[in-house]
Amino acid sequence: MKTTTTKAAGALLLLSLLAGCGEKFLDVSPNSSVTDENFYQTETDAIQATNAAYAELSRGGQYNYALWGIGDIMSDNSTTGGGGGGDGLEEQQLDNFNIPASNPMTTRLWNGSYVGIGRANLVLEKVPGITSMSDKIRRRCLGEAHFLRAKYYFDLVRAFGDVPLITTPAKSPEDARLPRTPADQVYGVIISDLTSAIGELDESYSGADLGRATKWAAAGLLAKVQLTRGNMGEAARLARDVIGSGKYSLWTNYGDNFRVENENGRESLFEVQYINGKNEYTFDGLGFVGNEFFAPRGQNLVPQNGYGFNVPEPEFVQGYEEGDKRRDVTIWKPGDKYPDGRVQPASLQGSPNGYNVKKWFVGKTNTLVWDSPLNIPVLRLAEIYLIHAEAAGPVEGRESINLVRRRAFGDANHDLPAGMAPEAFKAAVVKERRYELAFECDRWFDLKRTGDLLRSPALQAKGVKPFNVLLPIPQSERDANPNLSQNPGY
Repeated sequence: MKTTTTKAAGALLLLSLLAGCGEKFLDVSPNSSVTDENFYQTETDAIQATNAAYAELSRGGQYNYALWGIGDIMSDNSTTGGGGGGDGLEEQQLDNFNIPASNPMTTRLWNGSYVGIGRANLVLEKVPGITSMSDKIRRRCLGEAHFLRAKYYFDLVRAFGDVPLITTPAKSPEDARLPRTPADQVYGVIISDLTSAIGELDESYSGADLGRATKWAAAGLLAKVQLTRGNMGEAARLARDVIGSGKYSLWTNYGDNFRVENENGRESLFEVQYINGKNEYTFDGLGFVGNEFFAPRGQNLVPQNGYGFNVPEPEFVQGYEEGDKRRDVTIWKPGDKYPDGRVQPASLQGSPNGYNVKKWFVGKTNTLVWDSPLNIPVLRLAEIYLIHAEAAGPVEGRESINLVRRRAFGDANHDLPAGMAPEAFKAAVVKERRYELAFECDRWFDLKRTGDLLRSPALQAKGVKPFNVLLPIPQSERDANPNLSQNPGY
């Protein structure tokens, strides 16, 4: 993609109407005869256009590449790993805070998010005018578009700060060559979109529609937005609403969140949908690449032996409390047994301490590579409990964090004590997020919003600088749009 602006303006985005949502309505046969003139006529057209807005979540611009580089490797949870030398150079740049404006991961995040925004904008403009569809489906499509546009903008504004705010389909490339909009205004649209989605979406979906965004997914995401903004009262209220809905419950075992058979299950508010057996060697297929990229390098556990990227840092591993059952779900460590009976070595290429990410391991599910069926959670009930705990504070929020900890340890012996000071309690909640949500693409964003990004000794040793609280605006976008200014330091 040469320019986001051209993509945002392009009406012929319709040619890539691949569903990115529930596995049962994935459409892997795009219709190349579709045009802007003959589309948006029927309910089916509206649903396909809405499904297309989901698709970018599962591709390289989001969870299939960019976000695990930015959210994990650029944090203190993990380091690049891989084969050494120039292998994974883009991850090394993020890892060492030596990030050029041409970095592929940051560029993909920008591009993919704006493609998703462009598709959501088309739904919001075109679907209200379709006469041959039910009001119920129309309302759902509009709610999904509001939710997805908010999700993409939330990632953009957290990563880049001020970004161009495009809320209608551009009629020409010139219309989309906009300057950067102040972040506060972007957040205003995010909050408005999610508020609309809460009113438009149903509380749950089933059958072929399982996996679509719901009212509670929108409320949960809005709670996270308000937490990020520091609006603790609103964040706590929204988290209470989700918890009180009775729609969700924690799995008894932490690891049950990361099993293919439990996808879209009892704890899931929203997750990115993946299926396997359709593509290989692509970040933009229908399967998740992490099974191959994160598996222990050269250990023959996955179709191409494993690449060993996104390697847990020793400090992260050593930070697990004794008895925390999440550790054995989340990481491979020396001595851990493989499915075939062999054990994890004490040292591997790219991982001198013998650690690897295990959470997304599914093994040899088929003969295709870069192709796993395991969904990636975007919002789980456990995170809503932790949002509530942080936003409500140590008196009201203590039980919420303790529910998460009781699941993690299997008993109440590790509950946080009553009477903690607010700052100590907040630090405990942020630490709990680190281990509950490890390698779910959240850590860098947490470090940034809490101010810990610049205070972390581990990241200071890697060369983090004050301007690294924002990512560079992609140079390819600035070449295409002369109205885009660069963030300081890049």
